[in-house]
Amino acid sequence: VQLQASGGGLVQAGGSLRLSCAASGRTFSTYSMGWFRQAPGKEREVVAGISRSGSSTYYADSVKGRFTISRDNAKNTVYLQMNSLKPEDTAVYYCAAAEYYSARRDSKEYSYWGQGTQVTVSS
Repeated sequence: VQLQASGGGLVQAGGSLRLSCAASGRTFSTYSMGWFRQAPGKEREVVAGISRSGSSTYYADSVKGRFTISRDNAKNTVYLQMNSLKPEDTAVYYCAAAEYYSARRDSKEYSYWGQGTQVTVSS
């Protein structure tokens, strides 16, 4: 499966952005999906994950209550709605696909990765 992330940009603290990740290739609904991020000088970290059906989700503690992951299997797309953004959310955001039913937290369980989209939050 090929993944194409988009929607990043520059936003002021407290603002919102919605990231999208469009998938092509094998059937999108056979993958659980996740969003990860990597800030300069830091390791890649999980942000959120969603199961194949979209019925279950996972969020990192740092984004709970502010970010929402969702998917539209008819459109082969997964989204990350980011609200109340903080400067510490600044990073390159990546979408990824895992060959599991449930939402996954470990980056090693993801087989396919998109190219990343930059999110910059100014204070």
